[in-house]
Amino acid sequence: MTFPSNGRSRGDRAGREDTSRRSAYQDESRRAARERELSRRSRKSKGMPQEDGVTYRPQSSSNGGAHKRRVNMVTAIALVLAGVLIIRLGWVQVVWGPELSLNASEQRTRVYVDPARRGTIMDREGNQLAYTMQARSLTVSPNIMREELRTGTDLALRLAADETDPENVASYVTIEEGNEYVFASAEQRETILSDKVEERIQNIADRIPEIIKSHDQDVTGISSEEILDKLNADSQYEVLVRNVDPDVASEITDEMPSVAADHQDIRQYPNGAIGENIIGRISMDGEGQFGFEASNDSLLAGNNGRSTQDMSILGQAIPGTLRDQIPAIDGANVELTIDLDLQTYVQQALEQAKANSGAENASAVVLDAKTAEVLAMANTDTINPNEDTGKQIEQGKSFDNPSVTHPFEPGSVAKVITAAGVIQEGLSTPDEVLQVPGSIEMAGVSVRDAWEHGVVPYTTAGVFGKSSNVGTLMLAERLGEDKFAEYLERFGVGQSTGIELPSESQGLLPAREQWSGGTFANLPIGQGMSITTLQMAGIYQALANDGERIEPRIIKSVTDSDGTVLEQPEPDTVQVVSAEAARTTVDMFRSVTQVDPTGVQQGTAPDAAIEGYQISGKTGTAQKVDPNTGAYSNSQYWITFAGIAPADDPRFVVAIMLDEPERGVHGGGGQTAAPLFKDIATWLLNRDNIPLSAETEPIVLQAQ
Repeated sequence: MTFPSNGRSRGDRAGREDTSRRSAYQDESRRAARERELSRRSRKSKGMPQEDGVTYRPQSSSNGGAHKRRVNMVTAIALVLAGVLIIRLGWVQVVWGPELSLNASEQRTRVYVDPARRGTIMDREGNQLAYTMQARSLTVSPNIMREELRTGTDLALRLAADETDPENVASYVTIEEGNEYVFASAEQRETILSDKVEERIQNIADRIPEIIKSHDQDVTGISSEEILDKLNADSQYEVLVRNVDPDVASEITDEMPSVAADHQDIRQYPNGAIGENIIGRISMDGEGQFGFEASNDSLLAGNNGRSTQDMSILGQAIPGTLRDQIPAIDGANVELTIDLDLQTYVQQALEQAKANSGAENASAVVLDAKTAEVLAMANTDTINPNEDTGKQIEQGKSFDNPSVTHPFEPGSVAKVITAAGVIQEGLSTPDEVLQVPGSIEMAGVSVRDAWEHGVVPYTTAGVFGKSSNVGTLMLAERLGEDKFAEYLERFGVGQSTGIELPSESQGLLPAREQWSGGTFANLPIGQGMSITTLQMAGIYQALANDGERIEPRIIKSVTDSDGTVLEQPEPDTVQVVSAEAARTTVDMFRSVTQVDPTGVQQGTAPDAAIEGYQISGKTGTAQKVDPNTGAYSNSQYWITFAGIAPADDPRFVVAIMLDEPERGVHGGGGQTAAPLFKDIATWLLNRDNIPLSAETEPIVLQAQ
């Protein structure tokens, strides 16, 4: 066997190794060449010196510089704009931010007021004198409404433009020119939008009266023209229609979201003019304007509720934004001491007496003798709030309450103060006989009786029964000025009674330090001072109540909205005279109504007598001051009467004033108010079934 030689094998391996080394060397040479070429190109592109010392300049150097400048410029502009935007954003956030935020909040925030219901006013038997009926006022914010209509109409038209209906598209996006549709300009689109908003506003103005009328509601005074004027007004709030039924208002607001139905209370006065001088009324804004409604407004009005909610630009409530809810607290219900039936009778009787007598006006007050509660307080020419008040005012009617606001000189009706003082001080007795002349001189002032007479032996009871000025001053002199002034104060002359009614007058009484001799010659006979009808009733109430004067009250009870009866302050009281002196004085003044066919023992007011009952009272005739001369007139008088029924068991006090009557209250002769007292007292005694009085011996007025 033959094997290859070892030499040949080594040669072959050496050849192969040499070939590998040559190949590696060539690859390395080629890499080095490529690297040198790349280096040369790089230096050339950068303008750097090459290995051979030659410097190559890039052929595109001018174009590259321009490009770089453009890039730099754009960058600078972008930075400036970014800076401006940042500054603007900061300005808006820091400087304008709070105001813009406030404006945005005001635009979307609505505050709703839930009015409290005004309390009911009732008489002592629960009869309604004034109550509240729910209604609605249709209101609008014209500026906001027009903006909302504009935004909503614009949105609706834009949405319509996306539909395929060509009529809707043509109405906003395009306009018709000839037989072709072309795109409208911005000005033309603005005109189209304005026309459609105006059309919608006109539709609202027309539809509101139409809907109200369709429900048989009175639309007197409601016109589309007036509503349209309000809708176009430059204001934030307008009342379109008042006193709309809630259901009708709801129908309108459902159809017209821009119109709001504000809660409104309609105050009802079911008895018309009866008691209106006491009750008064509220204004269109729901605030007390006259009478009890005004003086007790806070008690009756309650507290309104409130809530806040955000609204969308289309006037829709944004869910979940209702907040700050405060419930309304309704006003208190008040029960007055007034007796509606009695008030009606007295008021009608006064109106008839005024017509019969030709008096300028008249007033009357009826008090409960034991509590001083006002059972009736009436005046003539009281307005009916349910009728045209403007026309009534032109006719001389008013909301005033002269019984508490208009004082007058009482005349002889005030002589009871002198009588009570004399009896209390033990300076006389009812049956003491006084020799009364026809006139008397006091501090240089001569005072006469109303009739001519010589010296007459009048008893003290007779002095007042006959209404002798001279005899009264004789008794007043026994009291003296200081003591008489004290009794005036005790009886409340020159002081307000504190009645829960507005504008009460305290009357007029000269201060003690300002008295002259002539003052004391006038005051005991009821001149030189002024009192109201209510104060006059209060004087007699004190005597009817065993000498204790109680401040007259007109509120019987108050019940708040949750049914709690509120405790009322007790009226102030003054013990004017003793119970014995009061009863003696009341009994003595029965002489005024005493009847005697011969006239000798007859008082000045037999027309006030009521068969079967003892009646105590006093007439008054006070001269008015003539404004032209400043002296007392001989033709103009205030005629008064105040009395107690029945005298033996006092239940009622009635005070009456007639201003310048020409005849009697029944149209007959004389000018006395006594027959009107009889009418009122008889009605009361019969209605309440008051037992008849015991028979008594006649009172001696004139000694024989």
